[in-house]
Amino acid sequence: MSTTTTTAAEAELAVQARQAVARSEGYWAGVWKRLRRDPLTIACAAILLLMLLAIVFAPLLAPHDPYQGSMIRRLKAIGTPNYPLGTDELGRDILTRLLYGGRLSWFIGILPVVFAFAIGSTLGILAGFMGGRVNMAIMRTTDIFYAFPSVLLAVAISGALGAGIFNAILALTLVFIPQIIRVAESVTQGVRSLDFVDAARASGASGFTIVRVHVLGNVLGPIFVYATSLISVCMILASGLSFLGLGTKPPEPEWGLMLNTLRTAIYVQPWVAVLPGVCIFVTSICFNLLADGLRQAMDVKG
Repeated sequence: MSTTTTTAAEAELAVQARQAVARSEGYWAGVWKRLRRDPLTIACAAILLLMLLAIVFAPLLAPHDPYQGSMIRRLKAIGTPNYPLGTDELGRDILTRLLYGGRLSWFIGILPVVFAFAIGSTLGILAGFMGGRVNMAIMRTTDIFYAFPSVLLAVAISGALGAGIFNAILALTLVFIPQIIRVAESVTQGVRSLDFVDAARASGASGFTIVRVHVLGNVLGPIFVYATSLISVCMILASGLSFLGLGTKPPEPEWGLMLNTLRTAIYVQPWVAVLPGVCIFVTSICFNLLADGLRQAMDVKG
């Protein structure tokens, strides 16, 4: 009798597992179907993919050395032979520096969000699932960071740590961790009160098992979509830090730093001077629109 009961239970669990997999596959198929019907999101994804390929293969595409300049060739206009996008204040090729500069701009713009996503999701899920004193400690510490505007906090931390790429990444990571914690905690609180979590808890499953099996799959999607929307903000802040001299140091090519060094040439060659700003704007708006498209496709209510 016991063996028959065990076999029936195992069969029921197997059926439930297959149904869960089918629902999951159906959900992601629906997400992909909605994305394909959104031409704006697809166009933004294509633009970002092209930019990524361009900066990855910069050594093959760049026509000149990004550090080699000549005062004879300084501030050439767009369309100059051999310099299709002109030259900067030191005679360096703008196209080459934009390609190489995209590497640092994307690196500084995405890496802090990745770190913040990992740390903030862990702390937010922990606070939302555990509740009580753990929630109080994590969320009240998060509120302290919310007392300062993001730009001011990033500038203050970078100024205290000193200029440099790694200090800028650390400053931006600390800025975005509280924001992701707040979203992760809110989403986890909603999932924790659902029936299947109560059923898993009543069946004797440990807290770690409940989080791993039942909670993560339901909260990581919304958190990821929100983190994607932060990439555009992070790129703008990273460029702002470089513009203020708190990020990348000369002569490294980086879009924010290029915008800073070219600002003195805006009355001489305005179109050349605004090119790094155009790259920052296009990249940021594409990431923003991509995040909006993902949120709509995944039915994430925000």
